[in-house]
Amino acid sequence: MQRLTFPADQSVKNLFGDEPVLESNGPIALIVHQLDPPLAERINHQLASRRKTFAEQNPDLLQLPGYVRNDYRIRVDLSRFSSGEGKARVLDTVRGHDVFILTDVLNYGATYKRYGVDVSMTPDEHFLDLTRLVLCTRDSAARIHVIMPFLYEGRRFRKSDRESLDCGAMLRSLFGLGIDNFITFDAHDARVANAIPSSNFESFPTSYQSIRTILQTIPDLRVDREHMMIVSPDEENISRAIFYASAMKLPLGIFYHRRDFKYVDDVLTQTTSRTFLGDSVEGKDVIIVADLLDSGNDFIDCAAALKTRGANRVLCTASFAQFTEGIRRLRQAWESGIIERVFATDMAYRPPEVLTSPWYTDIPMADDLALLISALNHDASLSRLLAPAKRIDQLLESLGHSDSTSSRQMTFSDLRKMN
Repeated sequence: MQRLTFPADQSVKNLFGDEPVLESNGPIALIVHQLDPPLAERINHQLASRRKTFAEQNPDLLQLPGYVRNDYRIRVDLSRFSSGEGKARVLDTVRGHDVFILTDVLNYGATYKRYGVDVSMTPDEHFLDLTRLVLCTRDSAARIHVIMPFLYEGRRFRKSDRESLDCGAMLRSLFGLGIDNFITFDAHDARVANAIPSSNFESFPTSYQSIRTILQTIPDLRVDREHMMIVSPDEENISRAIFYASAMKLPLGIFYHRRDFKYVDDVLTQTTSRTFLGDSVEGKDVIIVADLLDSGNDFIDCAAALKTRGANRVLCTASFAQFTEGIRRLRQAWESGIIERVFATDMAYRPPEVLTSPWYTDIPMADDLALLISALNHDASLSRLLAPAKRIDQLLESLGHSDSTSSRQMTFSDLRKMN
């Protein structure tokens, strides 16, 4: 794994524009048992590299107990009875620690035996394990931060008719247990924070990391209005696509569901069709932007419609990919030239068959998670992470330079230049 390097004058605070360096809120304790193990390993490695470098530049930090460690992870035991009931136990002390519980509720790669049969963990079970971990640590931890990249029940963000408002209830439950901060990424609708108006809820975008990875992976992309376009696959992702189009200065297209009503045998019948609204896509590379790839069918249908309109290459990027119906249709779409490549962050579990597919590329986020954890531990400002437009603009401007980040791994020096 590549080791990170920092400029000599860079500290945990001036990276975010805050001076002087603020105090650490106790030693960091990472609980990452619910994450895919490779992601947990990368986060710990990045955090350890960062803290060691900070301490070398600011020797006073070495006086803080537990500031520099090789491993910030805390051992926990999440086990289950044969009936499926769960229990949790923290095996290391967290007294006085700044505890960060990272959870991936989509991690169906985690399994357990129920009545003698191996079954995968469901999002509901992961959430209950999270509440158990909060209960285990609340009495002794200095603070508890929950980092849940994919927002559990995020699609249940509003109430209509006799439906349950699951996401708001989940947030109220966690803050009722005594957590201090809740962090997520690309929430389906961040207005769900209205359920907890006096609590610390942040939804971080992944747009900068997505654009960076796309340009690194396909370096011959021409980012201009004549050769590229951003498309939203549905009405719910319009605001996200608008941001991409505005930041990259590209035209925007939208797919929406057109509903027509007509009488068939004296019965009023509704028909629904997917309709495209936007400029011509002929000869252009198109990026379809969404927060979630569920089965992938919407991406495939939109990509096929764009190809019939003369689009060149169709790229699909999503904050999280579930592949709920497997990868057969996506593989066929790639083989037939409908989809060029699929991008998704590595913050949710991806099965091995996806990771080895030639049409799939991870958007790496471990570095950003380590950066976020370190910033929260020092109470650094998070506003620049929440507003990536300037960094995207400067990244695009740098494409013509030999030292462009499009041809190499991003370092913290790049981040400082872009802030």
